[in-house]
Amino acid sequence: MSIEIISTLLFLVFITAVLLVDLLLVGRKTHVISMREATIWSVIWISMGLAFYFVILHFGHMLHGIDSMDKLNEIVGKYNPYLQFKTSTFETMLKEYKQSQAINYISGYFIEKTLSIDNIFVMLMILQSFSVPQKDYKMVLFWGILGAIVLRFVFIFAGVAIIQQFEWILLVFGAFLVFQGFKIFFEKDGHEKDPHDSWLFKYLSRHIKIHHNYEKEKFWFRDQGKLIFTPLFVVLIMIEFSDVIFAFDSIPAIFAVSRDPFIVFFSNIFAILGLRSLFFLIANLVNKFRYLKPGIAVLLIFVGIKLLLHSKLRSWGFQPEYSLYFIAFVMTASIVLSIIFPKKGPANEPLP
Repeated sequence: MSIEIISTLLFLVFITAVLLVDLLLVGRKTHVISMREATIWSVIWISMGLAFYFVILHFGHMLHGIDSMDKLNEIVGKYNPYLQFKTSTFETMLKEYKQSQAINYISGYFIEKTLSIDNIFVMLMILQSFSVPQKDYKMVLFWGILGAIVLRFVFIFAGVAIIQQFEWILLVFGAFLVFQGFKIFFEKDGHEKDPHDSWLFKYLSRHIKIHHNYEKEKFWFRDQGKLIFTPLFVVLIMIEFSDVIFAFDSIPAIFAVSRDPFIVFFSNIFAILGLRSLFFLIANLVNKFRYLKPGIAVLLIFVGIKLLLHSKLRSWGFQPEYSLYFIAFVMTASIVLSIIFPKKGPANEPLP
């Protein structure tokens, strides 16, 4: 069994254990999540994601079993072809490699975390449009995030395989991200579509029996031997589908930072793991950060341009940490500008 497979299995075991703790201990009771609880768990998840930077910094070479100069050159050529070493000995080059991997991870993590905020807006719209009881938010989001992890795993490793065979696909990703960025930037607020009007809801309504009322926190139940689905099941499917749509933005975006499937996967998963707590933390504060969407648009345009110019960045002396600096600047500027220039007019209603 290769070291890559072992590394993947160990990480999946770790993620499964974390999710079980979240489901069986943290989420053992269906209840309304308070701002205090959401803040505590957001801090825990974000701290875990940030701490993984140091794991990559010290043990990043173990992911691909790098134990020789030949192996190092092979992996760098395959997954990080634009890394320019400043030293010549194996030990110092390995240190440079791990530093590069750590920077790529944390840059990817911040990109995914920022993009996930837009995902939260859509989740909130779906939950409120279907009048889901707030006490059921936690369970729906848990299973929605679990499904997102499985989907990202498939998308990421398939994406890496495609890029290895067809590098020009990076240009397609880049053009798509630039288009999406400008689309979000010039999109007007207040024109969200009602999920009930979506083709997915209409399709589900035609093909499965949907009960009109919520049955406690169940996704389905049996009535006289017939399987009946609750509106909660429809909400879950729509949240899963929305994540598939957002994956078309977030996964190409992370490829602008790294082509290493482990770095891409780790940054995605750690960003997703804290999504549920972050949802409850910012759902009542959506109003206060009016410049988050423009910030997200700027990030998409930035990473899209990086992909379009990826073959030239090396000759221009572009360093991986420059991406991290730009991401941090955009995130900070979006929040600061939102505080300095708050949205005028009556505030939106908080969570029901």
